[in-house]
Amino acid sequence: MRQLASRTEEFAAEGGEGAEDILLHGRARPEASERVEADAEPGSRLVGLAGWLLVVCGLVLLPWLYVLATGLPDAATAAHWPVAWVGLDALEAVGLIATGVLAARGDRRHPLAATAAATLLVIDAWFDTTTAAAGSDLVTAAAMALCAELPLAALCAWLAVRAPGQRA
Repeated sequence: MRQLASRTEEFAAEGGEGAEDILLHGRARPEASERVEADAEPGSRLVGLAGWLLVVCGLVLLPWLYVLATGLPDAATAAHWPVAWVGLDALEAVGLIATGVLAARGDRRHPLAATAAATLLVIDAWFDTTTAAAGSDLVTAAAMALCAELPLAALCAWLAVRAPGQRA
């Protein structure tokens, strides 16, 4: 017990918290690796591993892009073309409404909806312009992209990255 009291005094003199740290760690100061583990959130290692898995998957896709670029036909027919476009625009509407409602209510979750909405809007602009036929269809697609979809995507991206509670 006398040794514990002595170590507690040494630890306190060095800026430690007290006897409970000595009892928990068995020494005056925890090792640096233990402090990092103690400070890390539960599951953070799993999140880090998931992050690296996603990086690997993204890198694996890079050669696949070459295969697609050299192997796909220049034109294709889609059996459910209207369903694809209506579905994409419906998801955009849901994303915009959810973002607007959450942002208007001051809900801290609005960046999630804003990120999804911005992504959908950019995808819509991309596919509208790249699948449009030359002429008036392409002009209409470019006008929609430049005047509606991309500005809305930029607004959503701004909402997604600004700090919660920050005033514009």
